[in-house]
Amino acid sequence: MTIEVVLATHNQHKVGEFQRILGAAMPELIVVAYDGPEPVEDGISFADNALIKARTAAAHTGRIALADDSGISVDLLGGAPGIFSARWAGPKAGDRANLELLLAQLADIAPEHRAASFRCTIALVVPEGLPHAGFEHVSEGIWRGRLATAPSGENGFGYDPIFVPEGYDVSAAELPPETKNEISHRARAFGDLIPTLRTLV
Repeated sequence: MTIEVVLATHNQHKVGEFQRILGAAMPELIVVAYDGPEPVEDGISFADNALIKARTAAAHTGRIALADDSGISVDLLGGAPGIFSARWAGPKAGDRANLELLLAQLADIAPEHRAASFRCTIALVVPEGLPHAGFEHVSEGIWRGRLATAPSGENGFGYDPIFVPEGYDVSAAELPPETKNEISHRARAFGDLIPTLRTLV
C-alpha cells in the first residue's frame, strides 16, 4: 500500500529531493507537491515558517503535510542570510542573483573566515480527520562548511554551487546526488523525522 504525504512547496527540486530521501527509507511513501494557496511566511525562525507552511497544506489537503524552511547562514554575517536566503537579493530575485550578492558581500574575506552552514527545519503536521489529528513535529539538520569564492558544479540549486561541505574540496553542486542526499542538512533533519513518520503511517 502506498501512502501520500503532501510537501508544502511548488519547488520541484525539493519534491524530487524529498522523494529520494524518504523513498530510500520508506518505499511506501509518495511525496506529492502542494497545489494550494501560499501562506504568508512571517515567522522569525526556520521553525516558525516551516510550521506555517505545513499547517496550511495540511488544512487545505486533508493529508499529512511536510514543509521545510531552509537556508544558508554565514558566521561572519551573524547567521545571515538565514530565513531571508531565498530573497536575499530581493523578493523577485532568483537563485543566481542571491548567490552573486552573497559572494560580492564576502569578496574580500579570506578563506579561513568564510565559515557557513546550511540549515534545514522540517515540520510535520497531521490535519483534522486523520488519526493523530493535531500532531506536530519539528526536526532540524545543520550541514557545516565554508563558502567558495566562485560557483562550481551543476548538480545542485540555490547556494549549492558556492557551499563547500566540511571534509570536501568540491561544492555541494559537484557532489553526486546520492552523496548529497546522505549528508546534507535535509538528510540530517530527516534522520530525526523518519522515525516519527513511521509511527504515524
